Amino acid sequence: MGKIIAIANQKGGVGKTTTSINLAASLGVLEKKVLLIDADPQANASSGLGIDVENVSIGTYQVLEHSNNPQDAIVASSSPNVDVIPAHIDLVAIEIELVDKENREYMLKKALESIKDKYDYIIIDCAPSLGLLTLNALTAADSVVIPIQCEYFALEGLGKLLNTIKSVQKIHNPDLDIEGLLLTMYDSRLRLSNQVVEEVQKHFNDMVFETIIQRNVKLSEAPSFGESIINFDATSKGAANYLSLASEIIKKNSN
Repeated sequence: MGKIIAIANQKGGVGKTTTSINLAASLGVLEKKVLLIDADPQANASSGLGIDVENVSIGTYQVLEHSNNPQDAIVASSSPNVDVIPAHIDLVAIEIELVDKENREYMLKKALESIKDKYDYIIIDCAPSLGLLTLNALTAADSVVIPIQCEYFALEGLGKLLNTIKSVQKIHNPDLDIEGLLLTMYDSRLRLSNQVVEEVQKHFNDMVFETIIQRNVKLSEAPSFGESIINFDATSKGAANYLSLASEIIKKNSN
C-alpha cells in the first residue's frame, strides 16, 4: 500500500518543490517506486523533472476534475523509478470549478484510490496557499512534510498551517499525520540560521527531521536542466542531504 505524503507550506520560497522533486528522486534511487503529483499551477515540479509543461494535455487538473483516469495522466520522468502526474497552468482554474461540487475536498483522494497500491510513495507538491488545491492534497495524504526556511520569518505562518492541518484532521482526514518539519536553506556560517534551527528544535523537538537541507548552488541549478539533484550532481551536498532525508523517511515508515 503506497504512502501519500504532501509537501506543504503556504509560504512561497521555502523549498517545497525542491523537496518534492529531490525527495521523490532520492526514494527512487533507494529502489522505491514513486509517483510525484504536481499540485501547483506553476508546474515547477513537472519542469524540474524534465517534463515539457506546455504539452501536458492530461495532468493534475483532469485528475482532480475526474474527467480522466489518473493512469492516463502518469508520465515517466528523467529520474529512475519516479513517475509524474504533471501540472499545467490550467490548474489555476480548478479552485473556481470545484467550488460548487459536492465533496470537493475529496476529489484527489477519490482519484488516487485506483493507483495507490502501485507505488511505495506518492509525493504531492502543494501550491503556496491554503486553498482548495492544498486542502485536496491534505485530505488525500497520509502525512505531511513541512519545509521551513532557516530565515527570520521562518516560524511566521507556521501556526496558521498547523491550524489548517488540525481542522483537516478534525473534518476531512482524521488519519493525517505530520511526517516532520524539514529545515531548508541552512547556512552554517549564519548566526540566524543556527538560531532558527535551535528555535524550531526547541519548540517542536521530535517533529523535526534530523536531516537539515543546506544551501547549495547545485541544488538551485538542477531544475533549470530538468533534473533532480541526484541526476545533476550525485556528489553534491544537496544530493547527500536529500538521500539522508529519504533514508530517514523509509526508516520511520518501516517500523
